Amino acid sequence: MAKKQNTSNERAARAAAALAAQQKAEKRRNLITVVSVVAVLVLVIGGVYVYLTNLDDPADVAAAGAGEGTYGVTIGDDDAPHSLVIYEDFLCPYCGEFESATRTKLEKAANAGNVQIEYRPFNLLSSISDYSERSASAFFVVLDKEGPTVAKKFHDILYENQPSEDSETFPDNQQLLDWAVEAGADEDTVSDGILNESKKAFVAKATTAATDAGVQGTPTVILDGEQVSGSSVDDIAQTVIDTVS
Repeated sequence: MAKKQNTSNERAARAAAALAAQQKAEKRRNLITVVSVVAVLVLVIGGVYVYLTNLDDPADVAAAGAGEGTYGVTIGDDDAPHSLVIYEDFLCPYCGEFESATRTKLEKAANAGNVQIEYRPFNLLSSISDYSERSASAFFVVLDKEGPTVAKKFHDILYENQPSEDSETFPDNQQLLDWAVEAGADEDTVSDGILNESKKAFVAKATTAATDAGVQGTPTVILDGEQVSGSSVDDIAQTVIDTVS
């Protein structure tokens, strides 16, 4: 009888230990899940902060005027009465919004001789995806190999096909090459540079230059030497269009 009782006690002890271990493991899994969710929220909130930080509270940005930079593509005449510099990230949704709201009217204003515009892409959102860096590298390859006209078309195509920043997958380098060819680049000329990301070091320099200039978010829009502020991207876009049109 005593032996049976001991056996029963041992089984109960093992069962209790197994239950405790299971509860501990479940608690750990729940903790990991919570931490993971918090990490994602911090990333997303941090990203949104980066996008919005300079809308109605502009930083003190000391940027060279349009046509005077090293890391961008310029359209419009050197003697235009207005200078517009746009710091951007090809992954930034607010840059896409600004581009959509202004492209046609800004091109018209530049062609009319009213404004010179320099688009300066850099790598701001690498914490979300390496697409930010890869797309900028591809852009600088096209600019270097094919010149500003094709590079501007490629710039526009990148925004027309801009992925969501919360996508599970992002366009690969082959897709970037296809878009470059669509923009008018010779495939043999730009293929190696785009596929092998040959301008990553140049992107890093562009990013450092933007940071050193005081750029804290995207889009950062500098009109006639002053950063344009507003309560929304649409407000900033409208201010720019009203001034240069």
